Amino acid sequence: MQGYIDCHCHISAEDFDSDIDDVVQESKKAGLVALVAVAEHAGEFEKIIQLSQRFPGFVMPCLGVHPVQDPAQPRGALPEDLDAALPLIDKYKEYIVAIGEVGLDFTPRVVNSDAGKDGQRRVLTRQAEIAKELNLPLNVHSRSAGRPTIHLLKELGVENALLHAFDGKPSVAMEGVKAGYFFSIPPSIVRSDQFISHTSHVCPPFYKKQKLVKQVPLESMCLETDAPALGPEKQVRNVPSNISIGAEYIAKIKGVPLEKVIEVTTQNALRLFPRLKTFIKA
Repeated sequence: MQGYIDCHCHISAEDFDSDIDDVVQESKKAGLVALVAVAEHAGEFEKIIQLSQRFPGFVMPCLGVHPVQDPAQPRGALPEDLDAALPLIDKYKEYIVAIGEVGLDFTPRVVNSDAGKDGQRRVLTRQAEIAKELNLPLNVHSRSAGRPTIHLLKELGVENALLHAFDGKPSVAMEGVKAGYFFSIPPSIVRSDQFISHTSHVCPPFYKKQKLVKQVPLESMCLETDAPALGPEKQVRNVPSNISIGAEYIAKIKGVPLEKVIEVTTQNALRLFPRLKTFIKA
C-alpha cells in the first residue's frame, strides 16, 4: 500500500468543524490513505463514528478516555469518566481500530498527588483490559510519564501499543521498542532544529526528541500529526496534510530516502492496526 497513514489525530476537534471537507480533501491530495482519529472522552465518541461513516475507508475511529479530563480545569481521569464510555465502546467495538487516546499524564498542573496518579493508572489498566478482550491495540499518551507508562503497559502484558509524541528519555523509549511498541513522530519535531539553530543553549525536551528519532529504529516508527496540535509552527492549527513534514525529518536524520520512510512507517501502521487493511478496502 502506497501513501501515508496518520496514526494519531483529533479530526473531531471543533477546529475542523467549519472546513472538514476541505481538510479531508487536502489530506488525500497530500498522499494520506487513512487518518486514525482518536477520542478524549465519551462525549465525542458519536462524532468520531459519524465522521468515519461520512468518510468511509479514510477516517478510522479509536475510542477511549484520555488521562486528562475537563480541559478548562484540567484534572486526571477517574474511573467514573470511563464508566460513561464503556457502553459506547461496546456498541461500536466492531468499527474501531484501537482503544485510544489512553495513557498517563503526570504534568503537575494536571495531577499533583499520588491519588490523582493512581486514578489515571486505574483508568489505563481497565482500558488495556478492554483492548485485550477486543484484540485491539492501544493509542497511548504519556506526557511527563514516559517511564511509568511503558512500565505499566509491560506489567499489564500489553503487546500492541503506539506511544504518540513520546517526550520521555530515548533510553526509556528503547525499553518500549524491546517490548514491541511503536513510536509516532509529529510535524512539531522540526521545531527542535529551529530551536537549536537560534540559541546557544540546548533545551532538553527538544534535544530528547531529536535523539529519539536517531535512536528508535525506523522499524518501530509511525507517523502522526496530532492535528490540530503539534504542528510545525507553534500556535498555528496543524492539519493532517502536514504528515510529510515528520517523514522528511526522519529521512534526514536517518539518512534514508523519503520513500523508504513512507513505506516502512505505513507497513508498521498496518501491522499495529490490523483492522486498517480491511477498513481501507471497504
